Amino acid sequence: MTVALSKPTLTAEQPIGVFDSGVGGLTVAKAVMARLPHERLIYLGDTARVPYGTRSQATVLRYSRNAARFLLRHSVKLVLIACNTASAAALDALNQELPVGVLGAVEPGAAAAVAATQSGVIGVIGTLATVRSGAYERAIRRMRPQPDTRIEAQACPLLVPLVEEGWTAPDDAVSQLVLHRYLTELARRSPAMDTLVLGCTHYPLLRPAIERAVAELWTHPVTLVDSAQAMAEETARRLQDDHVLASANTWSDASPRLTCFVTDEARVSEVGSRFLGQALASVQLVDL
Repeated sequence: MTVALSKPTLTAEQPIGVFDSGVGGLTVAKAVMARLPHERLIYLGDTARVPYGTRSQATVLRYSRNAARFLLRHSVKLVLIACNTASAAALDALNQELPVGVLGAVEPGAAAAVAATQSGVIGVIGTLATVRSGAYERAIRRMRPQPDTRIEAQACPLLVPLVEEGWTAPDDAVSQLVLHRYLTELARRSPAMDTLVLGCTHYPLLRPAIERAVAELWTHPVTLVDSAQAMAEETARRLQDDHVLASANTWSDASPRLTCFVTDEARVSEVGSRFLGQALASVQLVDL
């Protein structure tokens, strides 16, 4: 039985904790740093166990608990689950167990989709585990209970390796072939879809390629929702509400804005820089 820890007094000087199954969650770190330029982040990529998307829910929950405990040892003031699979499997449990707030990827993405849709027909693409969990469907229906709400989800397991290989250009023949294979099926089931949630932290790197494929398969405009941007906005709101938002005067030392830990170093610097949009200054290896 897991017992919830007593809640500490939080301060603006504490960093934000972010974890993901790999380095894809650096898209969330990038969005948070852009939205909140005075915050510092501790990032953990569980690269030794990636991908979470093919694991059972019980296994993902166990991995997520280990990652959260690691972040707590660094005195974080908020934990961001920058992984849709882990958000679906572990958010409720971690919210009950951790002494600090926890924000997953699903709720902010669902809220942004509900705000964007006009027809009530929303598509979701993600890993097999995220789609099977039904987390987006539940969140969207809770936020938009109207009878015309319709959600169609499509698992796209080949998109993650495409991103990690760097095959993300809109004119890349392989990426377009794979995207059309997945999205053609979604278009057949949901021709009235007007909003598409990118339900994986890897997918923002494919956004231009996805926009091209969507424009070719739907005859009307479709809004793409990036859960990383939605998480950054919700992070800002929560820190503001808790009065722990860092300002230009918060830090007096020269510590780095992002401290990155991984559980396996293979290709981290090469792949991680794609997600962050810049070179990783340093990466530290840890054992969970």
